[in-house]
Amino acid sequence: MIDERSATAAPVTGLRERKKRRTRNALLRAALPLFLSQGYERTTVDEITDAVNVSQRTFFRYFANKEEVVFALQELVESRFVAELHARPAAEGPFEALRGAALAAWDSVELTLSEVVPVDLYMRSYRLIESTPALLAVHLRRSTELEERISRLIGAREGLDVDADPRPRVAVAAFCGVMRVTGRLWGQGEDTSVESIRRLTVTYLDRIGPALTSSWRGSA
Repeated sequence: MIDERSATAAPVTGLRERKKRRTRNALLRAALPLFLSQGYERTTVDEITDAVNVSQRTFFRYFANKEEVVFALQELVESRFVAELHARPAAEGPFEALRGAALAAWDSVELTLSEVVPVDLYMRSYRLIESTPALLAVHLRRSTELEERISRLIGAREGLDVDADPRPRVAVAAFCGVMRVTGRLWGQGEDTSVESIRRLTVTYLDRIGPALTSSWRGSA
């Protein structure tokens, strides 16, 4: 016999979760344009909640502070990168896997963010982080934490103990260093498209090997 309470619980729970997700996404869609138009530090929580017609209490139910709003999209993209890295073929070397995961994450970024915000809003918020000292400091701290997570993932792929063998951390440090450089250079340019940062990423990642192992004299 079907328990009627069990039969109705799942749809109600699903509806509640969808409503919560819609509210959270609405706060993101309201906050990011305000940050971009008038500055992160000058934008107040009240302005964000007024734009969505919800209370401050509702805002803090989803985000501890404005900082979490800015980095919510970063977390989505980073999670996609980590998922792509997990999915890379076991036969690939560490750096090949990192490169493939990064490009796959950029190729799917629009799909990753489609339910939340338009991809161009994410790209502009990425630039906001690079140009706002308070956010850049947080970004660097978060990058260090992500770098350690990736190092341990690469170590597990290769069957290595990262605390005993430095190679995973060395490889990931080089990779993440390049990603930070490309992000900064892209943020200083005029082209804000996904395609432009992907091209820049490919160019710099492909130069790591020659830059570290070859003589630079007489080469372009």
